[in-house]
Amino acid sequence: MVVGVCRVTLMVPESHSLKEKRMVLRRIKDRVTNKFNCAIAEVGDGDEWQSAEIGFAVVSNEYGFTQSMVHKILNFIEDLAVAKVVNDEQDFVHYGDELDSSGSYAHWEPEK
Repeated sequence: MVVGVCRVTLMVPESHSLKEKRMVLRRIKDRVTNKFNCAIAEVGDGDEWQSAEIGFAVVSNEYGFTQSMVHKILNFIEDLAVAKVVNDEQDFVHYGDELDSSGSYAHWEPEK
């Protein structure tokens, strides 16, 4: 199992209040959820009018597919053109019973 996590920093230049910013973020979150069925939430800059951080996560069984979905979601957010993507941080984590370089199975659960 591969989990792709991305934190996106956005600028919302036309926002003049927290209410306007929340409307833009709700639009982004609703459209991303409807199109890609992924987990997405506001994760930072809660009190800033023109700055926002959102995070989303994608899970699949292949690294390439997970990476592709993260890039597609980022491009989709940019193409909405309701906020400018300033920065993004991506991380991909492998979980499960897969062979490691020594030929043994590396299990992700902590040992007791």
